[in-house]
Amino acid sequence: MTHTFLLEIGLEEMPASVINPSALQLKDRIEAFLNEAGLSYQQVTPFSTPRRLAVKVEGLAEVQPDDRQLVKGPAKRIAQDSEGNWTKAAIGFTKGQGASTEDIVIQEVKGEEYIFVEKFTKGKNAAEILPGLADVITSVTFPVSMKWNTYSYKFIRPIHWIVALLDQKVVPFEVFGVNTGQQTSGHRFLGEPVTIDQADHYIETLKGQYVLADREERQTEIADQITALCQKHGWKVPLDNQELLDEVTDLVEWPTVFYGSFNDAFLDVPEAVLEVSMADHQRYFPVRNSEDGETFLPHFIGVRNGSADHLDKVAKGNEKVLAARLADAKFFYKEDQEKTIDECVDQLKKVSFHEKLGSIYDKQKRIGTISHILADEFDLSKDEKAALERASELLKFDLVTSTVIEFTKLQGKIGAILAKEKGEDDLVCQAVSEQYLPTSATGELPSTAVGTVLSMADKLDTLVMFIAIGQVPSGSNDPFALRRQAMGIVRMIENTGRHFSLKDILNKIEEQLQINVELKAGIAQNQPIVLQFINDRLDQYLQQPEEMGVEIPYDIRQAVLNSNQTDLVSVAKAAHVLTQEKENDTYKPVTESLTRAANLAQKADEDSLVDSDLFETESEKTLYHNVQHAEETFQNHQEPSARYQALKELSPSIDAFFDENMVMADDQSIKYNRLALLKQLNQLTSTLADFSYLVIKS
Repeated sequence: MTHTFLLEIGLEEMPASVINPSALQLKDRIEAFLNEAGLSYQQVTPFSTPRRLAVKVEGLAEVQPDDRQLVKGPAKRIAQDSEGNWTKAAIGFTKGQGASTEDIVIQEVKGEEYIFVEKFTKGKNAAEILPGLADVITSVTFPVSMKWNTYSYKFIRPIHWIVALLDQKVVPFEVFGVNTGQQTSGHRFLGEPVTIDQADHYIETLKGQYVLADREERQTEIADQITALCQKHGWKVPLDNQELLDEVTDLVEWPTVFYGSFNDAFLDVPEAVLEVSMADHQRYFPVRNSEDGETFLPHFIGVRNGSADHLDKVAKGNEKVLAARLADAKFFYKEDQEKTIDECVDQLKKVSFHEKLGSIYDKQKRIGTISHILADEFDLSKDEKAALERASELLKFDLVTSTVIEFTKLQGKIGAILAKEKGEDDLVCQAVSEQYLPTSATGELPSTAVGTVLSMADKLDTLVMFIAIGQVPSGSNDPFALRRQAMGIVRMIENTGRHFSLKDILNKIEEQLQINVELKAGIAQNQPIVLQFINDRLDQYLQQPEEMGVEIPYDIRQAVLNSNQTDLVSVAKAAHVLTQEKENDTYKPVTESLTRAANLAQKADEDSLVDSDLFETESEKTLYHNVQHAEETFQNHQEPSARYQALKELSPSIDAFFDENMVMADDQSIKYNRLALLKQLNQLTSTLADFSYLVIKS
């Protein structure tokens, strides 16, 4: 017989951003609790609203399985005396296990006999185990917690009620001074306290009190209402903003969609400003014409946490709020239009970037220098170089505009709009708009070469300079988002497919930046940290099958990441090539011979050189000749596929070398010459991968 168990934690309104993650965390912790207790179940489903976190467990076993296990005691030589009588050690052991000496069995463990007793533990009923969920609730963590009253404990918000029902019976326990029961609360304004008669009736009981506890159902209801409203009015359905839809879903318990309008004079304000004013500040969905999908209309769609009663009054109230917000936005933007770009750039000198790294103006100057370094690697046209030059002179100017100060999310976008109005070239404006992309680990990448160079220069400056002053992220602490910056660099390089040495770029940055001696020294000293930091992000990138088109095994990732290659595109391609080759019959013998050579090469002197006059066998001469030929191939072909093919062709001569020669010969000159030959081979292969990291299965 199985049961249904319901746990609901009733709280004061929680921030939307923590609700779904907290519900999922509670689900995971309850599953772990049940698994550890040995209580089987069929399904655990989370529910959530702004005022509740809940979990329903279906198919819950009635009782734990009985547990029988042999418990090991002392060695037989200690448990019995010379006459075969049980000692105090044996008697004490059996009593401690609730048994007697008659229950003792003897078994051999690693060559010595020990005494054992079989311990039987009868499984507990689910009702006896479930009160332990009190500790599960208090173990849930949140980004920010609060204390209330005189209690010492913390939680996301004060708890007002807890429902714990096993079918129809309350599971009694207490959390934070609140005892469990079966009474929940409906919608704050439309519902009332209600008793849940049994766990299976949870969803329907709350619906009767104007609460949709199923988050997915609530989001679907919102989407359906918005779609129907847009179809009625001939508007484009604005459900492409998933972030906004998620937030609105977690702001309401009983959603009702409405729409309002605003003065079309506000359409003079850039659409980006209108959209942020509506979506980010008021949680409204902007409205566009369905015919072209682009034309902004003087309407908005909102979601009320309540019924459809008096929606006209709700709409008018929201219209007044939005009108005030849009009036502010229009005022700020008109004010910004009166400023010149040069005035704004000059103001950047007074805005601190970091106390050790100067002003935003200083950062902009550094970005300009790094942009010129990168430009040579991207084969920019004359027009693109001119656009890059101009963009690097003004890219941060909008940070001092009133619009961006009020709507920080619009940095770059407002710069591009204002720059266009003031006659700047389209390429310049586009680059200014793209300078912050990507804004997340999987976010949109710049679409233009100039924007890519500018964004990469910005991120390299942030990464290099903060690490130069010792701000290396540790653990989850990353206040300057350096991991995101580094991932952005990796993704942009991979997206463009440009071959260049990141180490060479860092060297040029150190040489060409006009900064103080202390910062220059910091850049030079910490260059290995920067390279490793970016390498770690590349490792994450290589673990994404959707990016690589194939799952890269751990050993291959380590092999390519520990190569001598600092061209990120080549590293990623090498990982792809080795992963594909792993499916071929030739992979094992080729990598085995290269791995053997790599391991022995480590014994060679650092400055040793090959002396062809010391060769004693044809296999030595053949390998030496083939290595030189492979070196030519590597010089003429950057593609890892061509390089691996050259190593594959080299493999038979490596095997012949090992078959016919004793590398560690008694003659020291012969020995070190052979090691030098292997070192020369390994220096070549290390530009593709460090084969010593590869795991070769027999």
